[in-house]
Amino acid sequence: MDFASFQSEAFGDLQRLVDALYLGRNEVDRLDVVVQAELQDLDRDLIEIVDLLPPGRYSRQRLCDQLNSALAAHGWGGTYGTVE
Repeated sequence: MDFASFQSEAFGDLQRLVDALYLGRNEVDRLDVVVQAELQDLDRDLIEIVDLLPPGRYSRQRLCDQLNSALAAHGWGGTYGTVE
C-alpha cells in the first residue's frame, strides 16, 4: 500500500473550515479558528494542526501559510489536503 497517496475521509475539511471563516470577513482571530474547528468536529489530527496556530489575527493568506506549514511538517498535506 502506498501511504504517500492515502487520503483521509477528512480530506478537504480544513479547506471548508477556512472558506467558512472568511465569509464576509478579511481577518479572523486564532480563537475564531479554534472554536470553529471544534464546532465543525474536525478530525483529531486537524484539531492538532489548528492548535499549533500562534495567537493573533490572521488574514486568509497568513492563516493558510501557517496551516500549510504545520501540515507539511507533519507530512499530512497529501492525507488531509492543503488550504488556499
